[in-house]
Amino acid sequence: MDDLLTERLALHPLTVDEAERLAAGGPADAGRWAPGYPSAGDVAGARRFLDVCAGAGDPRPFGAYEIRRRQDGRAIGGVGFHDAPDEDGSVTIGYGLIESVRGQGYASEALRGLLRFARESGVARVLGDADQDNAASHRVMASAGMELYAEDERLRYYRTVWTGSA
Repeated sequence: MDDLLTERLALHPLTVDEAERLAAGGPADAGRWAPGYPSAGDVAGARRFLDVCAGAGDPRPFGAYEIRRRQDGRAIGGVGFHDAPDEDGSVTIGYGLIESVRGQGYASEALRGLLRFARESGVARVLGDADQDNAASHRVMASAGMELYAEDERLRYYRTVWTGSA
């Protein structure tokens, strides 16, 4: 599967081998990983991807993607689907960036690219959530066009629903 491209980013679909290297936390790939990558969130995402692969097989294209800057090819975070679409055509997403590149619009750009891919792939609904105190993540999902539709004492829940979907 080819990378999903946005203006500044390449969303690279992780392979099992790449995820195993990430889950091990290194050693750093000096030519491909930006300083600070992988973060704890990237390692956790790689482990989740490997668990899905072990249980149900490789979920690509509805798996994990490494976020790489197109200008230098360096990995700066991850974005992806928690699983393949369910019977209602819904998927749940997650994302994260290394701290040194936050605040530059990369997360919103990556999420918009993933949402575009989901829509083109026939997904009816994309869901996401963030802790109540994670204002940056709330801004990312809103900037990518997701709407806040519910919240509880712990989380805010966002979604994108395309025409003709419930």
